[in-house]
Parts: sequence; structure tokens; C-alpha cells
Amino acid sequence: LESLDQGVLTLTLNRPAQRNALDDDLCDALESATARAEANDDAAVIVLQGAGGFFCVGGDVKGMGAVEGSAASVQAHTRTLRRRMDAARRLHEMPKPTIALVQGAAAGAGLALALACDFRVVAESAKFSTAFIGVALSGDYGGTWFLTRLVGPAKARELYLLSPRLDAEQALAQGLVHRVLPDAQAEQAAQDLAAGLARGPRIALAHMKANLLLAEHASLAHSLDAEASRHVLS
Repeated sequence: LESLDQGVLTLTLNRPAQRNALDDDLCDALESATARAEANDDAAVIVLQGAGGFFCVGGDVKGMGAVEGSAASVQAHTRTLRRRMDAARRLHEMPKPTIALVQGAAAGAGLALALACDFRVVAESAKFSTAFIGVALSGDYGGTWFLTRLVGPAKARELYLLSPRLDAEQALAQGLVHRVLPDAQAEQAAQDLAAGLARGPRIALAHMKANLLLAEHASLAHSLDAEASRHVLS
């Protein structure tokens, strides 16, 4: 579901009966929705949430197509998955602030999508897990990349290889989320944060995000060059 209100575009994963598990159709819809969001000049801020009090429990393994043994089938499925995973890349890289409103479970690819966003506003009842080890899969949607940068290599290895379940306060203590609120207040807090950002200077916010993205891999000198250029253009 997509809803635009005063510069805030809210994307809602809408399979509440399946706790918003990502099947083929929802993966494709999310990839397309994030592409539209990035290109939509009326959308200043993106909020990603789930319907029915859940964020996303990850991939709907039963609902996804089987991979045949042939090399061609493996390659085709790899290309399809890689295309769908651009939803996480766009949430992280698009020149607008992105916010994940996490209620209920955020697991597997659902956790990765939340980590891809700039902010994570979390209800007290939220639970977090990488979850892949339980289904004998190695992980997708950039979760290993995001976790390594958010909490460091050692903690990322712990969270992936052992897959503990974290409650909201534990996630906050480990630096995975930004705010934890009572369940009844979380949605409004996420919308208030989004509205405040939407009223802000869009060019400056885009340049800030570009500088922060560059800092993930560039040298100090390169970052200083980019900061000087964007600061003058803001």
C-alpha cells in the first residue's frame, strides 16, 4: 500500500495474515514501490511499515518458487533475487530520509529492510532476529552489510551465526534502533519524525545523506572534497 500526505510517503507491507512475509508478489511490489518513491518529487520522506501490528518476518519460503537443479535455473533465480533486493539499496541510498516503523517481528529480510532505513522507530513489543540459520539460508537484502556497519563485524557475526532473538530494549542497547516507544505511540512518533523531516530543507538533507553514504567507503580527503562542494551548492 502507498499513501502520500504532505510530503510523507508511507509504504505498507500488506500481508498481515502472514505477518507480512515476503512472497514473490510482495517482493516485486516493494521493489517497484521503492523505485517510484525515489523518483517521486512530491515524496520528501519515506516511511516503511507493516500492516496488522507486524513489520515483516522475512521471506515466505513456502510461497516462493522452487529452484531447479540446473545452472540456468539457479542463475535466473539469482538475477530475480538480486533485482528484488534493490528495494533495500534504494531505502539506504535514495536522496531522501527513510524511516522504518517496526511493530511486532522484524526478522530475516524484514530485519534487513528495517536496517536499510535511516531511522528505526520501534514499538516496545518489537522483536528482532536474523533468523536465516533456522531455515538453512545464508541471508539476503543486505542484512550482513548493514549489520556489519551498524554494530561492527564481531557483533554482526554473533547475530547471524547464532541468531538470538532481541527485544526492543536489547536492540536499542546494541545500536540497532533509534527510539523505543509504547506500542500505542510508535506509529504517531514515526509520522511526527517524518513530517518534521518533510518540512526541512530537501536539498541540504539530500546532500547530507550523500556525504554520509560516501563516508562509508571514501578517504577523508575525498569526503572533504565532497562536503565542500555540496555545502556550497546547498
